[in-house]
Amino acid sequence: MSRLVIRPARADEYDEIGRVWMESWVSTGLAEASNFLLANLRARVRREMEDGWTLFVADDNGTIAAMLALHLPKLYLDQLFVAPAYQGQSLGRQLLAFTRTRMPDEIELRCVRENEKAWRWYEREGFVFENEDISQITGFTMKCYRWRRQGAIG
Repeated sequence: MSRLVIRPARADEYDEIGRVWMESWVSTGLAEASNFLLANLRARVRREMEDGWTLFVADDNGTIAAMLALHLPKLYLDQLFVAPAYQGQSLGRQLLAFTRTRMPDEIELRCVRENEKAWRWYEREGFVFENEDISQITGFTMKCYRWRRQGAIG
């Protein structure tokens, strides 16, 4: 992996971001790749941007290696997906460190209950499980987590 740059996403990259999102999601074993899933994720990127996402990509010399979607006013890490070719190289940790520069005191996130690899990783990264709920968008049971900087009032 060459030196990656985490930067704001451009509108002309939304379709490629949707593809990276799908490939990463499929790599969890919780879905199969399809044109239908790809179209839904591409449409969702645009819809979520209109609803307040701040979207970043990890750029590897013109290749999108990962996507990071934050909802800054809500202190919410909405999506963090690393392309399969870049998994296992600490890119997720870099994106989480970047997130903490944008939300230095508190971060909330939700993770699909069946995605044990992801939620165990968040727990190792200091996130504390709070409760479970059902996603209005996907219907999945979600594990809700929160991270607070030590000493932060919450």
